[in-house]
Amino acid sequence: MKETIILGIETSCDETSAAVLAGDRLLSNVISSQIDIHRRFGGVVPEIASRNHLTAILPVIDEALEKAGVSKRELDAIGVTYGAGLVGALLVGVSAAKAFAYSLGIPLYAVNHIEAHIAANYISTPELKPPFLAVVASGGHTGVCRVDGLNSFTMIASTTDDAIGEAFDKVARAVGLPYPGGPEIDRRAKLGTANINFIEHKNRHRNGELSYSGLKTAVVNYLHNLEQRGDTPNVDDICASFQKTAVDMLVDVAAAEIKRSGIKTVVAAGGVSANSYLRARLKEEGERIGANVYFPPMSLCTDNAAMVAVRARDMIKENIPAARLDLNAASYLKITGAGDGR
Repeated sequence: MKETIILGIETSCDETSAAVLAGDRLLSNVISSQIDIHRRFGGVVPEIASRNHLTAILPVIDEALEKAGVSKRELDAIGVTYGAGLVGALLVGVSAAKAFAYSLGIPLYAVNHIEAHIAANYISTPELKPPFLAVVASGGHTGVCRVDGLNSFTMIASTTDDAIGEAFDKVARAVGLPYPGGPEIDRRAKLGTANINFIEHKNRHRNGELSYSGLKTAVVNYLHNLEQRGDTPNVDDICASFQKTAVDMLVDVAAAEIKRSGIKTVVAAGGVSANSYLRARLKEEGERIGANVYFPPMSLCTDNAAMVAVRARDMIKENIPAARLDLNAASYLKITGAGDGR
């Protein structure tokens, strides 16, 4: 049987990416990052991100096809991230995907960004099968998702305000570290000691709900108090203390759900799953309660089109309807398990 060849496209934030998947074989995964462009502004500027996607999208797609050794006419389907993310950035990828699908006469699949992050684990862990729990940790989403099938997702714990990645970036900016803040805090935390209690443990999470806005505000208030006293902040200790609190909140919720559900297979998903302390804590907690924990490689933690192509493949496997060509970008999406035909 001929393998289904899928072109994946991802432009939800500041990475322009295209990938080619043939069945279960990843043939290429090209990523053009805008980190150096946005670093001077201390964060992603949506308008600048959109304009750079416009410049990069076609060359990135051409490179992905060339590296895969696949022509446009050999493609069987297109998968594109249509949400969640920066709406202007998403529109670039969605528009390119619709143009390719229309001109080639092939189906288009609308991919949920967070479901794609979870699906990245099927690349790095081919033996992975539902049911399993996914610990989602990214710039826009945080929580624990139960995966009962290729297209069955249920978010069972989530943040009520800031996502963990957003909190990392805001705290990094507050202590004077460059964008992106997550890797910088991870690096500096290794040099410090987690000796600052920013918030009481009982206020870290309630009934499976996470909140990072209060933690971020506590760090900012701590810095203001130091400034008023004329004291110099110990950035390494602040990073270590913040990181420990932020990660422990999420790991505690994940551990509680492992125990409650009895599901002993756990995967990490999203950009913050590259954080070394999160990886260590999840692995440690998994071993303590008898769960197998899997992590995607660093190249599949950040935004990439390989995960989009894999998610589209799984939608095709179970006959999820293709999207219509009036598909639009969505800045906010919940995990739904697909199937709305957009």
